[in-house]
Amino acid sequence: MNMTDEEFDVLDALYFVTPFDKVVADSGLEAGIVKSTLEGLVDKGWVRCYRAPDEEVAASQIQFSAHYAQYHYLATKAGLLAHNGR
Repeated sequence: MNMTDEEFDVLDALYFVTPFDKVVADSGLEAGIVKSTLEGLVDKGWVRCYRAPDEEVAASQIQFSAHYAQYHYLATKAGLLAHNGR
C-alpha cells in the first residue's frame, strides 16, 4: 500500500503513545492536515486511539470527529512495518 508524505511524517511521530498536539508539533504539519491524516491512518488500521496513555479506545467506540484533539495515538505493528518499509 502506498504511503503519502503526510502519513510518513505522522507515523514518524507515533512510536510511543502521543497526544494530538505533540503529533502536530513533531510532524511539522498543520493541525488540519494531521487530523485528516490520522483519521485515514486509523481507518487503515495503522494507528490506534487512546483516551489516556494507558487506555485504548476500542475501534467500534472511536468518535474521531468529536474527540480527535483529546485522543492520544500510537502506530500499530502494521503501521510501523509500512513506515519502515517505505
